[in-house]
Amino acid sequence: MTVAKVVQADPENRPQFGWINLLKAGAAQLIVLHHLAFYGPMSDYVQLMWPALIGWLGDSARIAVQVFLVIGGFLAAKSLSPTGLPGLAPSPVSAVWHRYAKLAPPFVAATVIAALANAFASGVMVHESISAPASLSQIGAHALLLHGVLGYESLSAGAWYVAIDFQLYALAVLVFWSTGRVVNGRRLPWLVPAIVTCGVAASLLYFNLDSGWDNWAPYFFGSYGLGMLAWWASDPRRQGHGATIMMLLLIVPAWLALAVEFRSRIELALAVACVLFLCGRMKVASGEGAWPLVNTLGRISYSVFLIHFPVSLLVNAAFIRFAPLEAEWQALGMLTAWTASLGAGAAFYRWVEAPLGRVVQSLVGKALARPVSV
Repeated sequence: MTVAKVVQADPENRPQFGWINLLKAGAAQLIVLHHLAFYGPMSDYVQLMWPALIGWLGDSARIAVQVFLVIGGFLAAKSLSPTGLPGLAPSPVSAVWHRYAKLAPPFVAATVIAALANAFASGVMVHESISAPASLSQIGAHALLLHGVLGYESLSAGAWYVAIDFQLYALAVLVFWSTGRVVNGRRLPWLVPAIVTCGVAASLLYFNLDSGWDNWAPYFFGSYGLGMLAWWASDPRRQGHGATIMMLLLIVPAWLALAVEFRSRIELALAVACVLFLCGRMKVASGEGAWPLVNTLGRISYSVFLIHFPVSLLVNAAFIRFAPLEAEWQALGMLTAWTASLGAGAAFYRWVEAPLGRVVQSLVGKALARPVSV
């Protein structure tokens, strides 16, 4: 009994959502490889040897970000409203600030590292993937997660996603809180799923068809909302007609959107939502088979996502400066950048994301708990 309690208390050994970690781990690798193929001069040489592979990684692999969007919605529904009922247990300010405290501090740290790596790489090579020197206002906009909205150039590949994740979470908080205020304690179990379904339909049939919205949450809410609906649809307490209706809310808007205009990113989002419906709640023992590696890669996926671009810049600079400009050598450079990104992600998680997250969450919790004098 004592041993069991210790295992459950250890977050690295207790049963985890294995399929979610598997999806996150796989998507993170594709994102890293996509950016390696899309940014930096190494891929220009490797493309001569493997044109189809580099072409696919540089183009189609980018839709792997849909996996994170759907999982984000799935986990947001799990934490904010597990049963889909209106209302919000914490205050909306508390919920939004805790999300910001989780996302922003490691993101700011990685952004500063990216700015330094960019400055170093600019002295070694000339390439379109290198940005102009970062300004204080640019870094400040990143810290506030407003860089895309304010029109600042991102200092790291994928920086847009962090801001969009925060917007989507805040939007979900607003939906739960506002509906709770409107119903005033009445149980209306279908109200929030219906609103989310309408939001998914509006996103997929209007906002997602206009790239002018791609700095704002409505453009991506279709995928995020599918994840939320997948959580509620997979609730084992829903039986009979209730389960059927929830499945229709999950599937029909996406099918309709794909019929209006096919988009591979939406097809992938629907597929991931269906996988989460089937397997998303399943937990696996962390020490069995390949699950320790899967769970580790899933756990560090955010850190890998944050730190891989500056690592890739530095490896690009090193191989362009010191290695022969031949496809085989530059392919070795891409492999080096990929493995170095994983190692740097693990180190960033251990020494930056995890400890920084604990400190900031503690500070935010104390600030929110402090009574406000009037």
